[in-house]
Amino acid sequence: MTPDPGGRLVVGRVGRAHGLRGEVAVTFSTNRPERAAPGAVLYAGERELRVDAVRPHQGRMLVHFAGVDDRTAAERLLGAELSADPLGPGEAELDDDELWVHEVVGAEVVDRAGAPVGRVTAVEANPAHDLLVLDGGALVPMVFVVEQRDGVLVIDPPDGLLDL
Repeated sequence: MTPDPGGRLVVGRVGRAHGLRGEVAVTFSTNRPERAAPGAVLYAGERELRVDAVRPHQGRMLVHFAGVDDRTAAERLLGAELSADPLGPGEAELDDDELWVHEVVGAEVVDRAGAPVGRVTAVEANPAHDLLVLDGGALVPMVFVVEQRDGVLVIDPPDGLLDL
């Protein structure tokens, strides 16, 4: 997830239309299932889209948005980046051990001794753990982040992880 210019978080991308009644395949990049629940509000640019129905299908979700009622309307959403407000109605605050992606991108990364490791340029989704992509090309699993403070992430990586 990355922030969009409106302060919202990017939470997914619309794929192809599915069927004739307006469903689209959506690949979500969020660990918050409530973002895909019926009634959730997402945005494609400035267009507000309310989730009307959702169901799993081949590793993605098939989503019907209110007002997108035919294949032609669904096809217009192809490739749209979906964003959401950082905390929507009914969403809990982050747990102490969770981080927003937009707070991580741009952060300086240091090891426990304070030695600089790099700067985060992106966060890549990965089935085991999301990966910090560092400016030098290194990938650091988020599980090794032990502290965050004022734009700095402290990591405790195993030996050899950062050897390129």
